[in-house]
Parts: sequence; C-alpha cells; structure tokens
Amino acid sequence: MDPAILTASAAVLGSLVGSSASLGTAWLTQRTQGRRAAVQAEVHKREVLYADFITECSKLYLDALDHQLDRPETFQSAYSLLSRIRLTSQEAVLREAEAAIQGILDTYRAPNLTIDKLREIPLSQLHDPIKAFGEACRDELNSMQREL
Repeated sequence: MDPAILTASAAVLGSLVGSSASLGTAWLTQRTQGRRAAVQAEVHKREVLYADFITECSKLYLDALDHQLDRPETFQSAYSLLSRIRLTSQEAVLREAEAAIQGILDTYRAPNLTIDKLREIPLSQLHDPIKAFGEACRDELNSMQREL
C-alpha cells in the first residue's frame, strides 16, 4: 500500500474519531445539564407547594385550638393545596398531608382551649399535626436532590 494513502487515511480516521468524541461529550453534557435543570425546577416547585400547605395548615391548626369549625369553606385553601400535592408528590408525602388535614379536623372537634390552658401545656405535649408532613417532604426533596 502506498505510504501517502496510508498517512492520509490515518489522518482522516483520527479526525473522525476525535470529532465523534467531542460531539459525544457535548451531547452528554447538554443532556445532563438539561436533566439537572428540570429536577431543580421540580424541587423548587414542590418546595413552594409544601411551604404553602404548611402555612395554611398552621393557620388552621392555631384557629382550631380555640374555635369550632363553623364554616367548611375554612378548609378551601388547604384542600386545594392537598389536591395539588396529590398530583405531583410521592405516596408518603400525600399520606402525611391527608393525616395533617385529619389532625386539624380532629382538633376542631375537640374542646376549645383557653389562652390560660395553652400557657400551661408544654410545647412538647402539644400535638403537631404538620410535623410528619414536613419530615416526609424533606425526605422526598432530599431524594430528588440526590438524583442530581
């Protein structure tokens, strides 16, 4: 075989291999960055949703300590947020969100507490219907972050 043809063939083949490697690396990098951005956007969306749910449930729980449930529409925002959680979240988060709503409803059904009675109860003995929900959310968000 002619040495000039062999040299030219080797150069062309080397260029093809080098450019293929560069293209492959660029494609893989773009794919990874795109996936990372999508997961980060989903994490942010859920953080906002969970924070809104916690805020609404906190208001309801504090109201339930010294009031009875007079109007069902009091739960409209919380129920709306629960339905949004149902659309996107893992089963553990949904289960704890439903339990938080049930805990608040149970508190509304219980006898009202006076301010003096609230002062006597240590914080550690006051039932927190939202705590397990927050922990489930943290676990879910941490597992999503680990995927990055």
